[in-house]
Amino acid sequence: MTGPGETGPGVTGPGVTGPGVTGPEPVRAFIGLGSNLGDRRGELTRAVAELGRVGDVVAVSPVYETEPVGGPDQGPYLNVVVELSTADGARQLLERCQALEAAAHRVRTVRFGPRTLDADVLLVGTAHVVEPDLVVPHPRMWERRFVLAPLADLAPDLVSAEQLVASGGAVRRVGTL
Repeated sequence: MTGPGETGPGVTGPGVTGPGVTGPEPVRAFIGLGSNLGDRRGELTRAVAELGRVGDVVAVSPVYETEPVGGPDQGPYLNVVVELSTADGARQLLERCQALEAAAHRVRTVRFGPRTLDADVLLVGTAHVVEPDLVVPHPRMWERRFVLAPLADLAPDLVSAEQLVASGGAVRRVGTL
């Protein structure tokens, strides 16, 4: 049991308020978004707007058109990275990403296949998470230019020029949302 002004398990977190109750400090987090089916730009715009409803979106990268990496033959993607200042942890961010994909009617049939929306948790502060359905930092982000180019636009302190050059895939900046 906790005393006055103290917190205990299950007491802290986003949305919990009251005297002596404190939530986690906001951290810098990044979500990668991509689409190569249907109205690609529209899907990205809707996803960013939905992320913004919580009030923790800080910035959105320029839009990049990118070649698909892995998977079957498919058309080019549009990709962006969204920066958040959030009290949500990696698990909550994964749940938000999954909700975005569900709202876009994403169907998972082929690994790395075409999709209306792909939403990935890239980084959450300095958190390191290794769980069956969640790995943070994202395990393949450093290999993929479609992630690193927009991430470098938002966080040049996190992506070196050498890392960007060493990453794979062709990208082309095509505007903003």
